[in-house]
Amino acid sequence: MAKEILYILLPDYAAHEAVYLAQAIASDEFALKTDPRYVNKAVAPTAEPVRSIGGFHTVPDYSFDTMPDDYAALVLVGGFGWATPAADKVVPVVRQALSRGRIVGAICKAASFMAKHGFLNGVRHTGNGLEQLRQWGGDNYTNPGGYVHAQAVSDGNVVTANGSATLEFAKELLLLLENDTPERTDMYYQFNKQGFCSLFPD
Repeated sequence: MAKEILYILLPDYAAHEAVYLAQAIASDEFALKTDPRYVNKAVAPTAEPVRSIGGFHTVPDYSFDTMPDDYAALVLVGGFGWATPAADKVVPVVRQALSRGRIVGAICKAASFMAKHGFLNGVRHTGNGLEQLRQWGGDNYTNPGGYVHAQAVSDGNVVTANGSATLEFAKELLLLLENDTPERTDMYYQFNKQGFCSLFPD
């Protein structure tokens, strides 16, 4: 379905890197949305539960073999799995998404994975530092001039972020998806970034 957002979860994925995005998709500040614009779906290498870094096990909605071709965005959630052979199976998925003009988000080591396979060569981007992108990318990474030392960068349909930028990553994707008005998206970002007490002093 075109309204689905697919979160790629590899073994030992960083669950916290998807929390703010997924929450804003599914709920507002009061309750779960009755008719959300998008629906969150988890994708893993197989239909078996996939373990997070923190030890939680998530039952995926789809495996790589059953995931749909039609979706709104592909979100590569960071974690240790991007340095394993399991990540190789994501390469054709990302290639197809980019060729079809889909929104693709990659955070932390998933951004390094993007560099490794040349997916950042045509866009401004960020990640866990230029040195890590060069190490992972090797000869396939030909766009160090496109690196921006920022928490998150959005260029075209590609959003990248470093591992400490869960909120900025969410904000850039929410804006691209037009999940809500820019004003409300910024309010969501500021509320979680600054905290209740800062925004509403006693």
